[in-house]
Amino acid sequence: MRNQGVETSPQVYARIAGMLYLIMIVLGIVQELFVRGSIVVPGDVAATAANLRSMESLWRFGVAAELLLVIITTVLALIIYLLTRPVSKDLALLALLFNMLAITVETAYSLQLLEALFPLGNAAYLKAFTAEQLYVLANLSIRAHSIGFGIALLLFGPFFLVTGNLIFRSGYFPKALGILYMIPGISYLTSSFALILAPTFADRFYFIIAGPALIGELSLCLWLLVKGVNVTKWKEKVNTWRVS
Repeated sequence: MRNQGVETSPQVYARIAGMLYLIMIVLGIVQELFVRGSIVVPGDVAATAANLRSMESLWRFGVAAELLLVIITTVLALIIYLLTRPVSKDLALLALLFNMLAITVETAYSLQLLEALFPLGNAAYLKAFTAEQLYVLANLSIRAHSIGFGIALLLFGPFFLVTGNLIFRSGYFPKALGILYMIPGISYLTSSFALILAPTFADRFYFIIAGPALIGELSLCLWLLVKGVNVTKWKEKVNTWRVS
């Protein structure tokens, strides 16, 4: 029943995917620029700790937004799998597995954002530490999350490369869209390995390396919202897939 629904109404899945992708992009920008950007002061653990205390509600909103992103990404991963499966079921499944692995890592490390608040609480046992030590502990949790998120992006890299290849070969999406969707894969793999092998370089040039990823993701998002799937070519590919 599910297969029949996807085959006869790929546009519905495309529109849902496009809307989820748009929400995901907007939430990600809000979280990075207006939540962390307002609270985290690079190189100043005391100022960051002061901001965490004074803007704790905003920080918690950011954590909730990140967990919501995880839910959205999971649903989006399934829809992209359904949309690309007629091209190659095995490769679509491989992309889905990489996506799920990356989402799992991202979810696990999101707990570090809540842990950053623990040293700044009022618990009696925290009196065993100096104020400076507590600031450092909070900052270490934030830094650990950044590293964990970088590892998650590294795992997202193969997903984009494989999915971009499937879009390129599909026939019901433009080939240029498939090429653009491979850009995030290259960007995330490069930035994440740089974060591990050359962290100073990665911190300095992160947005230059990873910034182009937005081009590929936004391209697919807008295409799904505006154009969707070429239904005629979709049905041709599905019929070929079912015969084989």
